[in-house]
Amino acid sequence: MAFDSAAFLEQVPHQSGVYRMFSKDNVIIYIGKARDLKKRLSSYFRKDLPNIKTRNLVAAIHHIEYTVTFSETEALILECNLIKEFQPKYNILLRDDKSYPYILITDERHPRIACIRGRKDQKGRYYGPFPSPGAVREALHLMEVIFPVRQCEDSVYRSRSRPCLSWQIKRCMAPCVPGYCTDEEYQEQVKMARMFLEGRCPEIINNLAARMQALSDNLEFEKAALARDQLLALRKVQEQQTVSGDIDRNMDVIGSATGFGMACIHVLFIRGGRILGTRSYFPGLRGGDSEETEREEVVRAFMLQFYLNSKSSRTVPEEIVTEFAGEEQTEFEKAIESIAGFKVRITADPGGERGRYLKLATANAESSLKARAGHEETLRKRTEALEELLGVSGISRMECYDISHTMGEAEVASCVVFGRDGPETSEYRRYNITGITPGDDFAAMHQVLTRRLGNLEPGKIPDIMFIDGGAGQLSQAEEVVSAAFRDREDVKPPLLIGVAKGEGRKPGLETLIRGYSREEYHLTLDNPALQLVLHIRDESHRFAITGHRRKREKARNVSRLQDIPGIGEKRRQSLLTHLGGMKEVFGASAEEISKVPGISRKMAQEIYSFLHE
Repeated sequence: MAFDSAAFLEQVPHQSGVYRMFSKDNVIIYIGKARDLKKRLSSYFRKDLPNIKTRNLVAAIHHIEYTVTFSETEALILECNLIKEFQPKYNILLRDDKSYPYILITDERHPRIACIRGRKDQKGRYYGPFPSPGAVREALHLMEVIFPVRQCEDSVYRSRSRPCLSWQIKRCMAPCVPGYCTDEEYQEQVKMARMFLEGRCPEIINNLAARMQALSDNLEFEKAALARDQLLALRKVQEQQTVSGDIDRNMDVIGSATGFGMACIHVLFIRGGRILGTRSYFPGLRGGDSEETEREEVVRAFMLQFYLNSKSSRTVPEEIVTEFAGEEQTEFEKAIESIAGFKVRITADPGGERGRYLKLATANAESSLKARAGHEETLRKRTEALEELLGVSGISRMECYDISHTMGEAEVASCVVFGRDGPETSEYRRYNITGITPGDDFAAMHQVLTRRLGNLEPGKIPDIMFIDGGAGQLSQAEEVVSAAFRDREDVKPPLLIGVAKGEGRKPGLETLIRGYSREEYHLTLDNPALQLVLHIRDESHRFAITGHRRKREKARNVSRLQDIPGIGEKRRQSLLTHLGGMKEVFGASAEEISKVPGISRKMAQEIYSFLHE
């Protein structure tokens, strides 16, 4: 069976990550990384592939798996680890560490930064090894933008009588020509370049912020502006390398996600501090619990079967990292130790580097769950199950409507469209709700459906309209649809289905209500028809909430920093100074905010939550 690239690419996210291509024998034949997985993988399936090697690779693909990362740097490191571990057929393989490139900062009056491979016979400090020459070139380019230290050969440096183009575009301080910079100023930039390669970015940022303030106080505004530009550039390229760090023990990291009537467990297998592999598992759901309780129960059941199966030859790691602990954690550790023969630690909801690993595993679980829910074969079976349940056939267009607001503020309605092959995002629409009593969901539903059905285009009349809500919202839909199709004998009105939340708004207890007849369907989460309805409903929720938040933020033009409890004038000024401005404060993560002087980790999390809730 040929690989269905179109169906696969529909589910690939626009995020950085690593992809693994497998042959029909389930052997990895190629490993690559991408800044944008969707764009990179799409390029393999063009008609005009550049060379015969790529065409042969694509012809041999049976299936593709991918791992999402938080940054391209992380993807680069994970790619290096996986290539060294699996040595795929179509990758260029390095024979040993001697051929890996390093970055060298030479030891001389005006040091230079260079890429070095092979023997380390030049005096200076070496940093590396890097996974590829491309990684070194990328690092050197970034450093050239931030730190104006020369990268030219010594022969060029000694022969200059006037500054070159690099000085004119502010990529070098021109130490080769007297009078353009002092040795002390140049050495200060070299020192910061060394700190950057040693991973001491927070220290550099603090130094630059202090330098910028001092220069500003001395009215040296041009030099202060240069320090500010350096600070902003450094913040832009600073990335936490969470995929390969200081952890040198064997560890499994378990992330989880639920949605669309399904659950996903994603495991990162870390051995000796390197991610050697990842895998997603899809256990069944029973439904009826809150989302967090359900995820906790799924993780517990998975760990019981995954680690306490005496017939399995699976290697048990020294540590298992998971989001949930549970009351039986100690007993669980003892049970696993009895099988493994050594002490095993279970770490629940950790911080630091383990916490970043857990976030990565959770992000991949969410991505895998979305891909599974949108798989063409899964969608086909679910659509057929829905047709059988409702007694209809030939469903080609389904629409779902939802209303989102905060106590009546910034009210937005969403319309998402699904076909037999999944979401049709180009057909999605949002509607700003106006002219009604704020918070009146019935009036809002009446307005959006009236606007939607006021101009019926041929070929865009839905077969089914899902209404998120109970009998009240469904009554509004019945009224609007009856009026819109009263004089239209040439077209068939859509079937109306209300999606009412269950007791305590728990997933899996939803009731489907048929329009006009008010016939009710009570299904369990293992029913493919309900899984499809929940997939469409959840997508409608997401689309409505995103639009509502954007509208709400746009309406709030006052400085959010002034409204944060416990943040006074000094801390506000410190945030703006160290992060580079209001836009950078909003774009910073909680961890980046915690690096600002005077801001603790707890306070940083509170600031981040306040700005983004």
